[in-house]
Amino acid sequence: MADLHDLTALEQGASIARGELTSAELVDHYLTRIAAFGDQVGAFVTVTADQARAEAVALDVARPAATGPLHGVPTAIKDLTLTAGVRTTFGSAAFADFVPPVDADVVTYLRAAGTVSLGKTTTSELGSSCHAESLVAPPARNPWSPRHTAGGSSGGAAAAVAAGLVPVAQGSDGGGSVRIPAAICGLVGYKPSRGLVSGGPLGFAGFGLPTHGAIARTVTDAAAFLDAMAVPTIGEPYLAPPAPGGGYLGAARTAAPGPLRIGWFTTPMLVDTEVDPACVAAVQAAASALAGAGHDVEQVTAPLTPDMWPLFETLWYVLALAPIPPALEPSLLPLTRYLRSRGETVSAGQLIAVLSELQTRVRHGLAGLAGYDVLLCPPLAVPQAEVGWFTAAEDPAADFDRQRRFSPYCAIFNVTGQPSVTVPTGATTDGLPVGVLLSGRFGDDARLLAAAAQLEGLAGRGDRHPAIWTDAPSATVNGV
Repeated sequence: MADLHDLTALEQGASIARGELTSAELVDHYLTRIAAFGDQVGAFVTVTADQARAEAVALDVARPAATGPLHGVPTAIKDLTLTAGVRTTFGSAAFADFVPPVDADVVTYLRAAGTVSLGKTTTSELGSSCHAESLVAPPARNPWSPRHTAGGSSGGAAAAVAAGLVPVAQGSDGGGSVRIPAAICGLVGYKPSRGLVSGGPLGFAGFGLPTHGAIARTVTDAAAFLDAMAVPTIGEPYLAPPAPGGGYLGAARTAAPGPLRIGWFTTPMLVDTEVDPACVAAVQAAASALAGAGHDVEQVTAPLTPDMWPLFETLWYVLALAPIPPALEPSLLPLTRYLRSRGETVSAGQLIAVLSELQTRVRHGLAGLAGYDVLLCPPLAVPQAEVGWFTAAEDPAADFDRQRRFSPYCAIFNVTGQPSVTVPTGATTDGLPVGVLLSGRFGDDARLLAAAAQLEGLAGRGDRHPAIWTDAPSATVNGV
């Protein structure tokens, strides 16, 4: 007999709408699994069990006649995202006891859609690295192989979804932080077009690089989550692309993007490094499958080259300069202190020049690929990395260099603002997930989701899960 967590997020919402299942039943089911397995995979920093149960009961009692597709469905919020009245550490011991007075806009919108947050998922300190290993929670581990990292900075979100602790989770992506963990854990990770999801109510959103996104088991679940998040918001610094008729879920459900011109490449864009054969093979297989579906698919030259790394590097240093009281600086991890120390040497004039040059390079690089609807490449140069591998040298500069060699693709699409999604399509020889990265035209999220859903079907991977998925938690774990 299937367990409740075998249902996708959309299947859960549909079961609630038909009266076959309640939100309270789902919340209790997932909280039991979190109590049993949450620390094992390092998924959560804070679990809000009492609050989640109360919200679920309220949704069940006062269910309106018409509900959205995710009404009553459990989720989780990344610990980098503000949640009023709920501890938000930003992955840092410096903020171990911080409780925000306000919600991020995206939290408000997800609650309005009827989702129920079960807590805050593990992230890297200040979201500054592609591995979630901090001092405030156990490291986020890949449920397929716990000795490997779940990635970052939304590593806890990916670990939670892959382990069956929530059906879908919110993440944020400033340089691959949704797509990297999703690729590692065999999930769909969606980064929307710049401006589509509000970054409010605080801040200028890091020069347009970061955005909220979705980590899910299926493309349709990710699309439904995007519909819930993508609410037009007054005062946003970037104009949101227009929403498609029928919503993003409608586009994904068609799995029919129409004839596409697709360019694929495997050459890294941020560093000259070798690419694992499994990553290359996954892209080639996806290109072949898409060509077989009738699309015009051809190999292209990567739009950007590693000589632009110093520009992106400078920008990343500056992004680490979040306001932190001087007395708390010693609580930061060595990598964070290193990034901040480098950022403090960047003058305002230098930053403006870097931003200008970066945009010039991006425009020039993409102009050569203007005729393509979708770009296909690996999300990672290596499918997996062990927990502790990035920090093994005990040198933050080496840690940072290993990160860019591990993921030399994703961050480019944060600079361009294009929508970008990871789709799990294959596996390594020892059975660990391998995915590909599809990136569309700016604002063309609907067609990208349809293409991703089509590739998901062509890959024929099904809804695969690690062994922990079928493990049964004890009925007495933590008194639950």
